[in-house]
Amino acid sequence: MRPNRRLLLAGVLLGLFANPATAQEVIDMKGRTALITGSTSGLGENVARRLAAMGATVIIHGLNEERGRQIAAEITRNGPGKAVYYPGDLGSLKQVDALAERVIAGHSRLDLLINNAGIGGASNGERAESADGYELVFQVNYLSHFHLTRKLLPLLEKSAPARIVNVASIGQRALNFDDLMMKNGYQTMSAYSQSKLAQILYTITLAEKLDPARVTVNSLHPATMMDTPMVVESGRRAMSSVEDGAAAVMQLAVGKSVAGRTGLYFNQMNEARANQQAYDAGARQKLWDLSVQLIDAKLK
Repeated sequence: MRPNRRLLLAGVLLGLFANPATAQEVIDMKGRTALITGSTSGLGENVARRLAAMGATVIIHGLNEERGRQIAAEITRNGPGKAVYYPGDLGSLKQVDALAERVIAGHSRLDLLINNAGIGGASNGERAESADGYELVFQVNYLSHFHLTRKLLPLLEKSAPARIVNVASIGQRALNFDDLMMKNGYQTMSAYSQSKLAQILYTITLAEKLDPARVTVNSLHPATMMDTPMVVESGRRAMSSVEDGAAAVMQLAVGKSVAGRTGLYFNQMNEARANQQAYDAGARQKLWDLSVQLIDAKLK
């Protein structure tokens, strides 16, 4: 390795966590594989590059094929890790199926799944539906990730110990099971906040179903109003950086301090309490059962 490459790698490894005071030991990612949804820009791209700098094989995912292939080529060229790009519109359960099948066919292991892709809503602020006829934000941010995770669980368990990280938000709204698709009184922020709490509910339920010695699953609010394309394009002022959020994601993805810990919600670097509905076992099971029904209605 050339001296400048050594310095670059050292810098990346030292920068895995933004605040030196929170620096901690990390697991060895050499020979391991990670899938990060929504990694053609913003937070997902930053995390993907950090993992690749640790020697991981990274699966880049997103809708921008040109950008995805460019990132994968850069990562592979720079090393020490490598990357591939797989497309997949999370607004279509069939495309989620295809993404999962491609991962399973192309990789003998999957050590880390980071469910990061998300949208704030339709550009005009009005309610929109997915290709499957479901409220778009709910499907992209939650339902498709629920489906992708379940499809990839056998590969994750085969690769044990493995980790699942769900990128949620501090913005959370209790789910209204009488109008989960928000056909009445639709508001963009309410749709977003509901989808993010849904991620946290299913994180806890899935954690209860899995052996934490084999697969852990945790969720987090990475940072507030990061300078991501979604925030910038909305015209809102960024309050934190992608690097801040990536540091929090990396803690759950590779930090040794969280090994074997599961079903947790973090506010950035610290364990926290989510919306109270997340701790309602009945609500969690109701969401799980309904999610399975919604997926089966379109794929069976």
